[in-house]
Amino acid sequence: MVNTEKERASLLFMQALVSRGSVDAVSHHMASHPQYLESFLRSQHYILHMDGPLPLPCRHYIAIMAAARHHCSYLVSLHSAHFLRVGGDPVWLQGLEAAPPRLRHLDHINKVLAHQPWLTACSHMQTLLKTGEQCWSLAELVQAVVLLAHCHSLCSFVFGSRADGLCDLAPFPKSPNSTPPAYCPCDTANGNANVPDITRRRSLDSSCEMLFLKERIQKSQEEREKREERLLHAHNTLQQTELEDEEETAVYSAEPSRFVSDPDFCYQEFARQEEDHFQVFRVQDYSWEDHGFSLVNRLYSDIGHLLDDRFRSVASLPSSHSPDLKRAIWNYIHCVLGIRYDDYDYGEVNQLLKGDMKLYIKAVACFPDDTKAPVCPLPWAPLKPSERIHVNLLIMEARLQAELLYALRAITQYMIA
Repeated sequence: MVNTEKERASLLFMQALVSRGSVDAVSHHMASHPQYLESFLRSQHYILHMDGPLPLPCRHYIAIMAAARHHCSYLVSLHSAHFLRVGGDPVWLQGLEAAPPRLRHLDHINKVLAHQPWLTACSHMQTLLKTGEQCWSLAELVQAVVLLAHCHSLCSFVFGSRADGLCDLAPFPKSPNSTPPAYCPCDTANGNANVPDITRRRSLDSSCEMLFLKERIQKSQEEREKREERLLHAHNTLQQTELEDEEETAVYSAEPSRFVSDPDFCYQEFARQEEDHFQVFRVQDYSWEDHGFSLVNRLYSDIGHLLDDRFRSVASLPSSHSPDLKRAIWNYIHCVLGIRYDDYDYGEVNQLLKGDMKLYIKAVACFPDDTKAPVCPLPWAPLKPSERIHVNLLIMEARLQAELLYALRAITQYMIA
């Protein structure tokens, strides 16, 4: 029934209208890649609304904590509104200190995963899982770290898309502590150290939503345009309703800093190899495919399949970028986060990614709240908007997988200790 990518995107918007009552700005920007958008929406809906050990208010509060680390007012406001809609206590939105101790205990692993994930250790997991009234179960902790990683990486997409000149995303403050470093770990790895580095919702497959899918899609362009006009009108009406609801929470959600402790903790350059301050994470020893996928799927049923589908979808999207270039972007992000592939020639990163492209990718992946066009210029002129979004999707998913690898490895170490 779906004959074009444009029609597929329209159907996904209809599904979102039924399940959530709105089409958010993030979905709008991802709509140029409907194949990926569908995968993204399924995983996000499952994490936030479907079966899982954490209550719905706690899930949205964890999302608020994660987004606040990057001063992402857009996501903090969005999840503050959802938090209240699912029965969350408004007092919690006064700040992190007003939250229950169990949630406050997540603050340390939240800031480490957000800014320096290579510091994630078995001891962090042991502290959260220790016996006591405020302890976490393994299943709860796995869902929590998936939520944290998902929202951290989504901040990268939000700010990266805004830096492209796209609209509708909240303005972002400048982080005074995040400045582009002067060298590239990939250069160091290849001996070029002096080279500069510039309550519960329906699922998307519910019978209610299927009513939209069963409607006959007319073939003529005129009828498609009419459908789009009706959809736009419905979206504007629902968006206005959502804005009115969010006005009620503005007093709580306007300032992300109230959900942040230790604001000076930020991204620092991963130690140069010769300094040996931190051990490089080698994928040959712990990988998503061989280790992380099975662990997360066992402790948080089905999420492994949904996340894996996202990783595969973003890698297989039609693009003018060559497979080598997409691989270089992915491996470069992992490299600056301390993750290495022994079977990859990192010289390809320097050959395929120009200096300003590397600077942009690193900034969006590592300190997205400091992403501004003058700081991180990107040669976007030759690229179509969908290609720009594709680069930001690659950045988001590579960062998501990196955080998951560090967190799941620490949980694995705790389990076998």
